[in-house]
Amino acid sequence: MTEAMTQELTGPEHADVHKSTVLFFLERHILLSPDFFREIPEGFDQSEFYRKHLEKPGTPSTSPVVLTADIRRILLEKGALDVHWADLERSRVLFEKNKDEKVYAKFLEYIELQEQAPSPLQQPVKVVFSYADAPKKRSVQDFTLSFTSRYQAMEKILRNRTGLQHLTSINRLRNKQDKEAISFIGMVADKQVTKNGNLMLTVEDQTGSIKALINKNKPGLYKEAQDIVLDEVLGFTGVPHNAAIFVNGLTWPDVPYRELKKCGDDVYALFLSDLHVGSKQFLADDFHKFLRWLHGMAGNDEQRAIAQKIAYIFVLGDLVDGVGIYPGQEKDLAIQDIYQQYEACAALLREIPAHIPLIICPGNHDAVRISEPQPSLDNEFTKPITALPNALLVSNPAMVNIHASAGFPGFDVLIYHGYSFDYYVAHVDSIRNGGGYDRADLIMKFLLKRRHLAPSYTSTLFIPDPEQDHLVIKHVPDFLVTGHIHKSAALTHKNITLLCGSCWQSLTGYQEKVGHVPEPGRVPIINLKTREVRILKF
Repeated sequence: MTEAMTQELTGPEHADVHKSTVLFFLERHILLSPDFFREIPEGFDQSEFYRKHLEKPGTPSTSPVVLTADIRRILLEKGALDVHWADLERSRVLFEKNKDEKVYAKFLEYIELQEQAPSPLQQPVKVVFSYADAPKKRSVQDFTLSFTSRYQAMEKILRNRTGLQHLTSINRLRNKQDKEAISFIGMVADKQVTKNGNLMLTVEDQTGSIKALINKNKPGLYKEAQDIVLDEVLGFTGVPHNAAIFVNGLTWPDVPYRELKKCGDDVYALFLSDLHVGSKQFLADDFHKFLRWLHGMAGNDEQRAIAQKIAYIFVLGDLVDGVGIYPGQEKDLAIQDIYQQYEACAALLREIPAHIPLIICPGNHDAVRISEPQPSLDNEFTKPITALPNALLVSNPAMVNIHASAGFPGFDVLIYHGYSFDYYVAHVDSIRNGGGYDRADLIMKFLLKRRHLAPSYTSTLFIPDPEQDHLVIKHVPDFLVTGHIHKSAALTHKNITLLCGSCWQSLTGYQEKVGHVPEPGRVPIINLKTREVRILKF
């Protein structure tokens, strides 16, 4: 640093006074703008300023390259900021070249408003359920006990249904006289179509099994019954005949209508899914557009105002594309190493303002066991994600409560990546014929009706728990949020908000083969004050 350069930056009368400050920041790879010393406060301590406001770990985007008087003033007033410095400095260059004054002014306005943003600890997020059992050897008995616990949980729900009067067990049905009205609760063990076109179910409870016939001459009932899947538990009403039951009515566990909760704060929750970082099809440019919007640097005035009100971000699995997920995957990977995939993903998530909590669950491409419930992303492979200061890692599935306060119970959010969805698109007529992968809302309604996230044994891999089935929906949520199928959806069902995140991966070879066309870059957001849902497109 020459004397002339120092004088150009600070003025000849103060060159000696400020030379040490210029050198101090230059050693830390930060340049000072010529206006940095304008109206500088007396007693300015460069070491303390750097320690408090600029010295923090992260990617280069977490520190400025050039310090101006505006940034010095804002940092002194507000402390460390969540700012994408590269974007700020580009806007400053445009401003100084008289090419675009509005963008720089908008950026400063966004920074000025950051004092309203609470820290992660101030944002109430309570984990209601997150699977954390230690791995252990499983036995055949564990499977039996797991199905028993599922049946008992569903039976408890169904016993309160008004349509099921005078319930009896299956072993006592044989003592009933023909045409005597009966009702019972059972798990579907088999489903066949008879030669006459009727549906014949084999239904079990803890006392025995029985055949249940649904006649095609009852079109409404028959249509409902066509969607019955193996291993689900439901209630039956009908009349006995020749050691079988002629079914007259079906009762599902289903979710009841619940109060449509609204909070008093004008804040938003946002839902990301299926980033697939590491894939050659990962849409990095689109994701950076999303980050720019989140920092108030993209969109119209209304959209930028919404960005400032984002209070919670959910990341619903498949953060990375993974390694060895399917044969020949290495040909589709831009990043071959799983550790590096998570490092790249964490670098992106680190650019999300740190005052916004990130609630993250795993998916079937992530580096945890694929069997559900999946444990949280807290292992040797995922250390960069674990190290994120605002990350809350939960299992798949999980339940969290957000935005509770002294006078408000908060919102219960049921999180499920959605690995079982493929099975129901393929095997349930009403979903397949109603739009298939284009109708995530139909899949979620189907699962809520059965109060289970994967009612059929073969619809997902799962770890049997002898004490309880963790995929049973015992507690009715305010939101059910999912991903996996790479298409966004939003629906309110019985005052429960159903949301499916989109993806950040373009069409893959496998999707092209099966005719599944994704809709990447769609981001559902919900206003917690009005419960209005929007889907932003990037």
